[in-house]
Amino acid sequence: QVQLVESGGGLVQPGGSLRLSCAASRSIESVSAMGFYRQYPGMQPEQREFVAQITGGGPEAYSNRVEGRCTISRDNAKNTVYLQMNSLEPEDTAVYYCRARYGGDIYWGQGTQVTVSS
Repeated sequence: QVQLVESGGGLVQPGGSLRLSCAASRSIESVSAMGFYRQYPGMQPEQREFVAQITGGGPEAYSNRVEGRCTISRDNAKNTVYLQMNSLEPEDTAVYYCRARYGGDIYWGQGTQVTVSS
């Protein structure tokens, strides 16, 4: 089992920034992919929207909706992935979940709320 703990969510005004963190209980050097999804109110868990991810040996990936506004990065020494989100919009309001895939096994964090509102 792998535990994922997200942090960094909160309330921010439009145009503001937040940095989400996801700390894993296992080394992320062997992770196949790790990143963030988001779930809007009324959305089922299986419908969560992809936001961004790192992969084991490839480039980062971003959804079209956040590309250019977000940067995902990793700190292997801390087993942590970060999502820097800039120029936040009300449409970014959601619960953000960390997801990690180690081979064929997928793990989710508990989620962190991001609210963009004036």
